[in-house]
Amino acid sequence: MFMSPLGSRFTKAALLSFAIGATTSTTAFAETTVTAVMHAPLRALDPAISSAYILRNYAYMVYDTLLALDADGNIKPQMADWAVSDDGLTYTFTLRDGLMWHDGTPVTAEDCVASIARWDQVDKTGQVMASLMNDMSVVDDKTFTMTFSEPTAVVLTALSKPSGIAPFMMPKAVASTPVSEPITSSIGSGPFKFVADAYQPGVSATFEKFDGYIPRDEPSSGLAGAKEVLVDEVVWTTMPDPMTAASALMTGEIDFIEQLPHDLLPLVEGNPDFQLKIFAKQGSQNLARMNHTLPPFDNPEMRKAVMLALGQQPMLDAQVGAGSEYGNTCPAVLGCGSAYASDYLADEIVNPHPEAAKKILAEQGYDGTPILLMHATDLANLTPQGPVIAQQLRDAGFTVDMVSMDWASVVARRGSKATISDGGWNMFSTTNVLPDVDDPIGFIGVAAGGDTAWFGWPDVPEIEQARTDFASVADPDEAKAIALKIDKLVKDNGVMIPMGEFSSVTVASSAITLGVDAEAPVFWNLSKSE
Repeated sequence: MFMSPLGSRFTKAALLSFAIGATTSTTAFAETTVTAVMHAPLRALDPAISSAYILRNYAYMVYDTLLALDADGNIKPQMADWAVSDDGLTYTFTLRDGLMWHDGTPVTAEDCVASIARWDQVDKTGQVMASLMNDMSVVDDKTFTMTFSEPTAVVLTALSKPSGIAPFMMPKAVASTPVSEPITSSIGSGPFKFVADAYQPGVSATFEKFDGYIPRDEPSSGLAGAKEVLVDEVVWTTMPDPMTAASALMTGEIDFIEQLPHDLLPLVEGNPDFQLKIFAKQGSQNLARMNHTLPPFDNPEMRKAVMLALGQQPMLDAQVGAGSEYGNTCPAVLGCGSAYASDYLADEIVNPHPEAAKKILAEQGYDGTPILLMHATDLANLTPQGPVIAQQLRDAGFTVDMVSMDWASVVARRGSKATISDGGWNMFSTTNVLPDVDDPIGFIGVAAGGDTAWFGWPDVPEIEQARTDFASVADPDEAKAIALKIDKLVKDNGVMIPMGEFSSVTVASSAITLGVDAEAPVFWNLSKSE
């Protein structure tokens, strides 16, 4: 494309300019700053208040976890080792040496107990774990125990959960904050320190290498092993317009774009000054979500009409391009690459059936009351979704009021149970990374406990019982049978509608050596040459 040569020339000029002005250093990675445009702006600092991925990404910079998944999905020690009693009821966790908060105080077992107690109130896997837990006690500064009413595999699964609302450890004074009150502290024990004075919510966030962080001895693998910080500073800067971000990358103003829209990839493809990377563990599922508490979607037949109205390929075409290798249709609630992939109702989920939907609307006496569809306009992967869904619903006979807003406004409004006239909603769409989708306990999209469920608040006791049963089984065949039952119940009750899977593309300067392939974009083991 015509901009690629310009990108090559301007990037080299920018690098030369930087090199002339840079302070002479004695180490290969001294005085280096990586400037990144993430998929969304950072506007809050509490990773427990929302499943928004930008909060998770922020938390991996400044916090750490007790356990972590390696590249093969194995659970590994991170902050702590563990032992299990012979009867399988008591887990003992021992913190490794050298753990320190960013304010210089040591990490203690009390901190971890308080952090778990706050987290398990808001995370679905944590809630299941807490329901089975009889006691959690501090033994000494480095040791604590968790005792359960029955043997369960959910403990290690929960504490190594990589995404969604992950179990990050915080100082006790911070973790003691009620979950109803967002925390404002940014003191963690992770490999980066948050520079609070430089923070401009929604505009810019700065992270500095934490010299007090001691990496594990094991090689880095996924989210486990050594977290080696090889740069001095990482700056997240917000550029809502993707073309502006692409231009900034080509001129050397920034180094990294977490998700470049697929239609802009030709600007950098084939240019040796840039690299394109698909992180396999960060693939995503599109989904549509309805509000079960308001008409018309308090009626299961009307939810079925939506399922029949929607089809996956038009959305994927709008996101990644017609015939693109980056997207594929998938009817499975728990993901097509998981052990629990299901083709139940595949045709109804994947392909649009507007005439069948119209028939249901007529049978149910739909009077044309508009469906309020929230449409996020500032995130590359979400912007194409709303217009596609709106048109498919209209083709099936629905009247649609598509309300466009930024993602932060969607996140705020989807928490409202008010009537439409008072700021409520009927429907929205979003994406979840596939590692969040393949766990029937942790996937927020399948939880159906009414007021305790994710936004939309489906109330299906059979699903909740199946999720509890899943947490109690050890046999893989039994687990799969329960997971397939959950898939069926979710579809039959319109809890969520899968809308296909796709891969995002990260684009970076060739001066960047990208880090590990993990469930979240992380900046350890990432370096920058000058």
